Amino acid sequence: MKYFITFICGFLLSTQLSASMSQDKTGLYLDWLDYHMNPGQNFYEFANGTWRKNHPIPAAYPSWSVWTVLQENNTKIIHTLIQNIAKNPNNKPNSIQQKIGDFYKSGMDETALNKLGSTPLQPEFSRIENMNQLSDLQHEIAHLQLIGMSTPFIFDQMQDFTDSSKVIGIANQGGLGLPDRDYYLLNDKKFVELRKDYLSHVTRMLKLLGETPFNASQDAHTILTIETAFAKASLSRIEQRDPHHIYHLKTLDELQKVTPHFDWKLFFADLGYPDIQQINLATPTFFVCIEDQLKNLSLKDWKVYLRWHLIQATAPYLSKPFVDESFYLQKKLTGAKQLLPRWHRVMNEENEALGFAVGKLYVEKMFPLSSKQAIQDILDHIRNTLELDLKTVPWMSSETRTAALHKLSLMKYHIGYPDKWRDYSALSIDQGPYVLNILKSAEFAKRYSLNKIGKPVDRQEWDMIPQEINAYYDPSKNEFNLLAGILQPPFFNPNAGAAVNYGAIGYVIGHEMTHAFDDQGAQFDGQGNLKNWWTEDDLKKFQLAAHCIVHQYSQYKINGQSVQGNLVSGEAIADLSGMTLAYNAFHESSNYSKAVAIKGFTPDQQFFLSAAHINAANMRPEESRRRILIDPHPPIQLRSNGIFANMPEFQNSFALSSNSPMINKDRCKVW
Repeated sequence: MKYFITFICGFLLSTQLSASMSQDKTGLYLDWLDYHMNPGQNFYEFANGTWRKNHPIPAAYPSWSVWTVLQENNTKIIHTLIQNIAKNPNNKPNSIQQKIGDFYKSGMDETALNKLGSTPLQPEFSRIENMNQLSDLQHEIAHLQLIGMSTPFIFDQMQDFTDSSKVIGIANQGGLGLPDRDYYLLNDKKFVELRKDYLSHVTRMLKLLGETPFNASQDAHTILTIETAFAKASLSRIEQRDPHHIYHLKTLDELQKVTPHFDWKLFFADLGYPDIQQINLATPTFFVCIEDQLKNLSLKDWKVYLRWHLIQATAPYLSKPFVDESFYLQKKLTGAKQLLPRWHRVMNEENEALGFAVGKLYVEKMFPLSSKQAIQDILDHIRNTLELDLKTVPWMSSETRTAALHKLSLMKYHIGYPDKWRDYSALSIDQGPYVLNILKSAEFAKRYSLNKIGKPVDRQEWDMIPQEINAYYDPSKNEFNLLAGILQPPFFNPNAGAAVNYGAIGYVIGHEMTHAFDDQGAQFDGQGNLKNWWTEDDLKKFQLAAHCIVHQYSQYKINGQSVQGNLVSGEAIADLSGMTLAYNAFHESSNYSKAVAIKGFTPDQQFFLSAAHINAANMRPEESRRRILIDPHPPIQLRSNGIFANMPEFQNSFALSSNSPMINKDRCKVW
């Protein structure tokens, strides 16, 4: 388990780089503005209204954003690189070029896939069908874990919350076929309909596997019943935001007391790690439910459940009927209207399976050293501004201040790409069947992950591939990484004015830095240990400031659905504090005195326009509903409007009345 915080979360890839992404020489995107919208009424629409009107969501996507436009451009670049590798007849066996090329070929051979149907999975289905006793079920659960199925729970590794120098095992809740427990538990009309759609979907998928209509329907109801029990025993995403709620070290004996019918020693041996003596049982209540199911479910029902999760996970890599049925559920969940082209789907999986090898190719072609050097000044300046803020914040005692400054002094950061690239020599890839390459890749990734248990933390290792349009902070390492993919316009342009770059990439940098001091990150010390470094009085003051954010965001509704303030508070704190940091750093830089108005917009106005531009997006109602339930980030429009409403600097920049809808009358301020 990795407990880190990203600037974005799961935006899907998009199609082509829009012509309107081209900047003028100032680095601004003034053609995105909707001049009919009053900035004091809805600044997000003022800044991005024309872009949004000109960029309807393509049929294959649940959302369409600046982020995804850039990611798609990267995907096309990588696609060309991989196609050229795949065409080379002289790739050496077991070389990374051979693996990249053969993975692509196996995924693109649609004729072979359609002939094979689900037959490549027959050995896996036979394993499930041949279970005769409880010990067989346990062996199968371990096997499925190794090939990428988090069923009926998730087992992986994590950096120990209380000793950040070591890696331990973690068992966590899982086993659901829908995105979150709330899909099973909420009873408003939309979710009742979704559960009906899910039952129909499961039934049709099982019929594709050869079940009779009656048996498929019966088995679908069995699956939904089992998953609903797991959902009821699962912690909510809000509860999981508290690291104390998901950290419970247990010895083997203690594990056995929670689940007497599950042999943990046997499970660890099946995974290949018989020496594990202690793990984090993240969600004990969930494993009480596992114990109940082991006692009460028949082996026949377990076979039905495991068979379903195997086909659900692998259907996108089989013949067309399975692919189409798998997409049916995605349509219901996200609103997407059609499948991505096959090459695009294969590219997505290649990034998952061989992401750092692909990333190395991308970096060599697209990320010059000058970009890495150019970003350094902005980063250092924002860090210095945060240090000054921590030194001068009036409500903090000297004891807490010293600890906060020490944490900042220990913070590490990396720009662009890792210094050490992942070794894929143990991964075997050939030209098919495609689904077997997927399973082999999943097993390689799982063994790579589990092999860290009991070893010191590798602080050079990255958790995200560099070609992504993203950045992340990891509180257990007290470090943040800016990925190469994000260091391009509109996020960063070395030729643009300082106002533009501080408003965009400066905001991203400030956001990641202040994750160390949001309501989650502030619970970890400078070494990355879960440890309180606050005085009691200071902690109360901080929590009161954080609660202001929770209250503010809980008042918002998107398409009639209430935002979960307690879910998005960490990202909202980082948004507000990161934006404030970037603004102050811009003003304190030598570039501020040189900044000039451009086409009637002052430098400060340029700063806020640039910050709003990076969140330009359109989203389908289904996807919006899904994100509000599961995404710890605020809805995209609030990542501008929600922040700016708290900033007097924004109000002054646009000379807005205190009665403006864009001004929060009870302003929140954390850092």
